[in-house]
Amino acid sequence: MPAIVLVGAQWGDEGKGKATDLLGPSADYVVKYNGGNNAGHTIVIGDQKYALHLLPSGILTPGVVPVIGNGVVIDPAVLFSEIDALEERGIDTSQLVVSANAHLIAPYHRTIDRVAERFLGNAKLGTTGRGIGPTYADKMSRVGVRVQDLFDEKILRQKIEGALELKNHLLVKVYNRRAITVDEVVEEFMEFADRLRPMTADTALLLSNALDAGKTVLLEGGQATLLDVDHGTYPFVTSSNPTTGGACTGSGIPPTRIDRVIAVVKAYATRVGSGPFPTELLDADGEKLRQDGAEFGTTTGRPRRTGWYDAVVARFASRVNGVTDFVLTKLDVLSGWERIPVCVAYDVDGVRHDEMPMTQTDFHHAKPVYEFLDGWDEDISAARTLEDLPKNAQQYIKALEEMSGAPMSAIGVGPGRDQTVQVRSLV
Repeated sequence: MPAIVLVGAQWGDEGKGKATDLLGPSADYVVKYNGGNNAGHTIVIGDQKYALHLLPSGILTPGVVPVIGNGVVIDPAVLFSEIDALEERGIDTSQLVVSANAHLIAPYHRTIDRVAERFLGNAKLGTTGRGIGPTYADKMSRVGVRVQDLFDEKILRQKIEGALELKNHLLVKVYNRRAITVDEVVEEFMEFADRLRPMTADTALLLSNALDAGKTVLLEGGQATLLDVDHGTYPFVTSSNPTTGGACTGSGIPPTRIDRVIAVVKAYATRVGSGPFPTELLDADGEKLRQDGAEFGTTTGRPRRTGWYDAVVARFASRVNGVTDFVLTKLDVLSGWERIPVCVAYDVDGVRHDEMPMTQTDFHHAKPVYEFLDGWDEDISAARTLEDLPKNAQQYIKALEEMSGAPMSAIGVGPGRDQTVQVRSLV
């Protein structure tokens, strides 16, 4: 049976949570393989809305084993706060499994993240300040703390001592903050050790055995393709690899076992934080998209920047991820527009680019080349088949499909779990 990867095709907030939820009943395991609590999924089930940040979306689907993979960075306080909140609402979280190799966000990571961002001033990156980047930096510098370290206090203390030796100099002498003691960090972490132990496992082995047993494993990426630290709009990116390659390293599942790659793409475009955004709208049209689409961050509440659909970005996502299917979300938000612009290429200093420019400089200077498609006025939230949609909405989907490099296999027409037009099977 297959391993299926689900990625965001733009800058995040495409509706991956809904897509994961859509696929959930067909999956036996749902794995979060990158990122931390710096992103969120909003899932609507009936009249209930759930905002998930660190937990895999599959935790809301009975019978699914949710897994936090080795590529994730975990703030234990956030993890258990989120678990407790779901348990209070009657959601069973007892099947959750956490990788022993996942790295932990320490108090000094959060502090450094916030003060460093303020220190950058106008050059700030737009980080959420939750310690994600500094934790990944420590991972690569080999001074990180992993989940398994909580189960050996002597090792934990040694690792924190090593990490703080340099960081306290930075905090005190550069950022004018107080030094952080080893004891306070150890004490905070040890509060979670007993509760983490029974849910901790060798998740790479667990998932390999599951695939061998014929189970379906769904790998869900946090953030999105254009925020990938290698392939995104660097340096305005996240600190991990949300792309398909990151699914392999962040879960321990080899690429030969991946059967399908599903990318979620919004019917328009949004971005949170700093960085280039060629189709961004800074006018009343942009504000209308923001309000109609409720474009405010699940995790931060920040208003999202809005713009028109960018087919260049979609083609890039299709190429670097090996996309087999797109899930198009929030098509209903476009109801009522007479004409809908779609970016088909960029103009960079008079030169047309049909693919992503090679350099960040060119991408910063890219101006969208638009084609205009006819809109529709009808409310499409009750549509459940392609034929239920207005002809112009069908034409819009067909045009995006041809421009983007893979079929649009499911269409979101509202926030509800059942508000989806299924064009082709995703499993």
